[in-house]
Amino acid sequence: MKRLFLLRHAKAQPADGSVEDYDRTLMLSGMQDGAAMARYLRKADYRVDTIICSAAARTTQTAELVLHELTAEIDYRENLYLADPARILAAVRAMPASVSSLMVVGHNPGLEECATLLAREPVRRKERARHEALEEKFPTCALAILDFDVGRWRDVAQNSGKLVDFVRPRDL
Repeated sequence: MKRLFLLRHAKAQPADGSVEDYDRTLMLSGMQDGAAMARYLRKADYRVDTIICSAAARTTQTAELVLHELTAEIDYRENLYLADPARILAAVRAMPASVSSLMVVGHNPGLEECATLLAREPVRRKERARHEALEEKFPTCALAILDFDVGRWRDVAQNSGKLVDFVRPRDL
């Protein structure tokens, strides 16, 4: 089994033209949400082997908040900046089989579209409720966790992930 965590960066400074989009940093509320999400991951006893993270300022700050609570290897990648679902999925599928749990820290709309693309049709009521929340909105600092019944990341396929958790900052 492989577990994939898709974490959207926390709330960043507004894009007002005073700083390049790539260099936008987290607002105080974003730092608080990111820290709360990281605590949620630790308290829920989730384990992450590897994090791949967009190299933009707001995503790296979000990932660093996670690393305050969890121990994981991290790889900052320029090509995940504003990546579309195909690029995110290619990065996931390229991971070595030795990695059991992977977190991608990235941006919308690509991250939300990737989560929707990978999530299977819900089977049980709780999974259906998570699926509906995911389809409603994937706000800043939201986290989708999907389990795949595969031995290798390259076998992760569309509509095959069980959406085991979907958490937004307002849920914490």
